[in-house]
Amino acid sequence: MSQFQTLKPSTLSRDAFVAAFADIYEHSPWVAEKAFDLGQDASIDQIETLHQRMSDILLSADHESQLALINAHPDLAGKAAVQGQLTAASTEEQSGAGIHQCTAEEFSRFTELNDAYKAKFRFPFIMAVKGSNRHQILAAFETRIHNPEDTEFKCALAQINKIALFRLLTL
Repeated sequence: MSQFQTLKPSTLSRDAFVAAFADIYEHSPWVAEKAFDLGQDASIDQIETLHQRMSDILLSADHESQLALINAHPDLAGKAAVQGQLTAASTEEQSGAGIHQCTAEEFSRFTELNDAYKAKFRFPFIMAVKGSNRHQILAAFETRIHNPEDTEFKCALAQINKIALFRLLTL
């Protein structure tokens, strides 16, 4: 089990807990609020335990809340990235995957795929990009766009939970 390096969740007040974990799930502080409301004990000082708690909250949420959280995520290599409007975590994740190094043709392909994906599924393509490069991301995009909607919805939630773990591991 991994300990948090910068904080001890079990000792935080509700406000401090929510402030610390509000953007683990992109623009969705409700996950942190519910995680706190389940009670504080030393077990949540383990990254994996808190991650499991937060993952369970997302997976047990109603469809509308899940969809809103999915839609809170930015497009990969989208306008927000180009214009510098991502959260700090999203900026770091996308640049770590080399998305900021895309050629004009690659940015164009990302735009086409983002548009086609959102037209088909009505939510953005979600991928935990840590450890991937832009070529792997494009390949995943081109494969997953052919999936059925329910498969992609479940995949988006799984990828969001993976992103959350990566973010928790930085604390």
